[in-house]
Amino acid sequence: MQTNINQNEINMLRAELELLMRERQSLLKVTGAAAGLIAEMDSHDLPVSTIEAADLLATIINGLNEETLQDALSAVNAEIIE
Repeated sequence: MQTNINQNEINMLRAELELLMRERQSLLKVTGAAAGLIAEMDSHDLPVSTIEAADLLATIINGLNEETLQDALSAVNAEIIE
């Protein structure tokens, strides 16, 4: 009985982990696409409210650690060109 409960718990944890990994991949794609969009924007042609929203997004993206940002860019096949 104890082994069965442990196996059920393991299966539940495995399923939860798989769900979290799929969510992470989706969030990385969103983040990578957002980073690409911000990088391509020309702020001279935008309304002030749009610039403020883009600045907030850029600030959050810049707060990511380098590995996460690279994962996000890789998720959408983008790269940082310096």
